[in-house]
Amino acid sequence: MKKIIMAGLLLVSTGAFAQFRTATLQAAGLTCSLCSRAVYKALTAVPFVKEVKADIQNSSYVISFKEGQQPDFDMLAKAVEQAGFSVAHLRVNMHFNGLPVENDTHVKIDGKTFHFLHISSQSLEGDMTITLLDKDFVSPKEYKKNAQYTTMKCYQTGLMESCCSNKPGTDKKTVTVTERVYHVTI
Repeated sequence: MKKIIMAGLLLVSTGAFAQFRTATLQAAGLTCSLCSRAVYKALTAVPFVKEVKADIQNSSYVISFKEGQQPDFDMLAKAVEQAGFSVAHLRVNMHFNGLPVENDTHVKIDGKTFHFLHISSQSLEGDMTITLLDKDFVSPKEYKKNAQYTTMKCYQTGLMESCCSNKPGTDKKTVTVTERVYHVTI
């Protein structure tokens, strides 16, 4: 048991590199071309977005990211919501260099924490697509269905809490750090 916990901590604490290439976002609630245009304009206004290609028939958008800038998936969802709609799906295309992942574990990738759900243990290599499973990126029904794949509290909150304290007997206080966790599958 101790080895499993240490392996999990090692996965969270060691940062991995993966290049975020593009994302495919499907919006929900679009009924006309003006709706599609509103989402398109909202996405193109996001600072790290290089280009957006709209597929009006499928209510989806292929988003290219600016080189050297890290995407903020919550900012994409917020842009769609501010246009008056919601995100039905968000899939991110990434390039991996042999990143080991296991089911129901946290992995830090380029400063972001990802919680992999409903996967087999594997090494991520080359171009792959991950699907975000958080409540702002899927339907309520799908969100509820995905809850069965973990018992960790971070799935409901979207946050991971880390506690740090000094040795017992010191007068220094415990510090709780909260960090955004993106729940994903392959």
